[in-house]
Amino acid sequence: MSTATKSSASSNRLGRLERTRNFGICAHIDAGKTTVTERVLYYSGKTYKMGEVHEGTATMDFLEDEQSRGITIQSAATTCPWERDGTWYKINLIDTPGHVDFTIEVERSLRVLDGAVAVFDAKEGVEAQSETVWRQADRYKVPRLCFINKMDKIGADFEYSFKTIKDRLGANPIAVQYPIGSSDEFEGIIDLLDLRAFYFDAGELGSVVEERDIPEHLQETAELWRHELIEKAVELDDSLMEKYLEDENSLTVDEIKAALRKGTIARECNPVFCGSALKYIGVQRVLNGVIDYLPHPTEVPEVEGVDPKDEDKKLTRAHDADAPFSGLVFKVVSDVHGDLTYLRIYSGKIEKGMRVLNPSNGKKENVSRIFEMHAKDRQALDFAAAGQIVAVIGLKNSVTGDTLCDPDKPIILEKMDFPEPVISMSIEPATNDDKKKLSEALTTIRREDPSFRTNYNDETGETIIAGMGELHLEVIKNKLLRDMKINVRVGKPRVSYRETIVGVAKDVRGKFVKQTGGRGQYGDAVVTVAPITPAEAEAEGLKMVNGIVFIDKISQGVIPREYISSVEYGVRMAAGAGILGGYPVQNVKCELVFGSYHDVDSSQVAFEQAGALAFRQACTQAGLALLEPIMKVTIVTPDEYFGSVSGDLASRRGQINDSELRGPVRVITAEVPLSEMFGYTTVLRGMTQGRATSTMEPAAYRQMPDRLKDEVLAQA
Repeated sequence: MSTATKSSASSNRLGRLERTRNFGICAHIDAGKTTVTERVLYYSGKTYKMGEVHEGTATMDFLEDEQSRGITIQSAATTCPWERDGTWYKINLIDTPGHVDFTIEVERSLRVLDGAVAVFDAKEGVEAQSETVWRQADRYKVPRLCFINKMDKIGADFEYSFKTIKDRLGANPIAVQYPIGSSDEFEGIIDLLDLRAFYFDAGELGSVVEERDIPEHLQETAELWRHELIEKAVELDDSLMEKYLEDENSLTVDEIKAALRKGTIARECNPVFCGSALKYIGVQRVLNGVIDYLPHPTEVPEVEGVDPKDEDKKLTRAHDADAPFSGLVFKVVSDVHGDLTYLRIYSGKIEKGMRVLNPSNGKKENVSRIFEMHAKDRQALDFAAAGQIVAVIGLKNSVTGDTLCDPDKPIILEKMDFPEPVISMSIEPATNDDKKKLSEALTTIRREDPSFRTNYNDETGETIIAGMGELHLEVIKNKLLRDMKINVRVGKPRVSYRETIVGVAKDVRGKFVKQTGGRGQYGDAVVTVAPITPAEAEAEGLKMVNGIVFIDKISQGVIPREYISSVEYGVRMAAGAGILGGYPVQNVKCELVFGSYHDVDSSQVAFEQAGALAFRQACTQAGLALLEPIMKVTIVTPDEYFGSVSGDLASRRGQINDSELRGPVRVITAEVPLSEMFGYTTVLRGMTQGRATSTMEPAAYRQMPDRLKDEVLAQA
């Protein structure tokens, strides 16, 4: 290939990347995310019939539970085209759930996206789960636009919602639109950059847009908001600030847009749009905003990782099809044709039949087929390159969070953090045939959902499943019974407690000696344990794995190097099995300080046993306590029920942290132990004549009062 041809091919690829947007739609439950997505699919020509959440016909909510409950449970991916100013763009879009029980779906989607549209309810503004999603996006450094949806709703207030983005999220919102009316009188939107009004024909499902002059009664308001827009935009670009100070009217729309784009990608601002997805108003303008302000794959920092052979050696990969291949698995879905593995390609390209390496486990995988996804439908591809989000078939040993890469240029990309389950219940197969099927089904679900855990209790013969909330476990139970046709009996939900230590125990010996004739077993480990929080571990640069920090302080070879990892393994196994009531031990720093060995009788197994013995004895000496999950509960109730609701929370050992009157309703934020919150939704409805709503999310693990600890341990 000639240099000119190579250069042309390279610029074509770059052009494709510049015309690609990978973004997600995320928000609080009921803010209208899926309705926005359905409009995007319709206006882009991807679907020819508008799906509706309330009718159970939404394209992206294709699971039976999603359609019956009217909520999104699993993130769904789709690829669609979008035309902007005569140029066609490729949009990879992920619709994520709003319910906190499925926060893992948001987490793994944000990890692989370049940008996001945060959707807010125009009446409620920023809600509890909005804050959670916003923090997740902050953690993964995802640039965001804001869309204030439901402007047609009774009580909708653009200026109030805009203020909550600033006050509750600490963001820098910049309005690029202003609504024409609100509630029943909501008619259209004003573009504050062009100072033009846009009206969307509901009879044509919003696909016909009429441009007009701004209504006279809104001229002054639009000018004020535009002035604020320009002032905030020039703060994002020094050269623009100089031009603005010389002549306020000299700035062009393109210059302002460029400053907003620069600020959005740097996460210094968030352009704010408004509309009503249900009434077909404003969604196309949001898509234009995605093109105008959110980054394409080459505008985000090069993906970072480490060398599998040396974790201290940092590596990067360019967003380029010619770079060595690297991609991240962010979702696995069990399928009749084999596991469907969703993959974000960061660099290089993959082709059908290609062999790739999973550096986390050292195994090579075969990419037998590649698909571009549209919710549950798919389109076969021969290859896929940097910047694309695709699904592949053929992978056998890769799960969510794993890296796939070029076998000759290995790299491990940053892994995802998965939340610990807070609730569990026992599950029992009805027959022996069901028992075998249940084991396989739970393995499948665990591959699909990293926030779901299972374990088998040898003593009781029970299988315990654990998840993020009652709804999470309910959906899994339905999947087993209805989708997988496995007859199971389930117990009542139980709280997932944790154990920890309250003091320090120094130089505690664990000695494992067995002599049975012939070669014996000899392991001897001396440990010191002390409490440590994840924040303290991070501040000290210590690596905490599953709540335990293990430090090797052996000197002068009193324990050979090959046995130290065995001691650590024994410590971690003992921590996982629990000491007080069989609950995992966490927030413990364990230092291996001394020990001894036998030239003949010492073995890895012996030192595993010695480590476990030493850890259990040390924790017992340090004093053990039980930790319980505390939930952050947000309740929205008519103000007249405030007394009843707050009294009920107090009876549940709840602590109210904040109470705010928003018009006729009171928003209460409290922290309550999960054990006190089973069935709360039903009680709350009865207490408020069905007029109050609540949401819950895990906040922290805290020490239980001794009297309650004894009750829990008696039942364990």
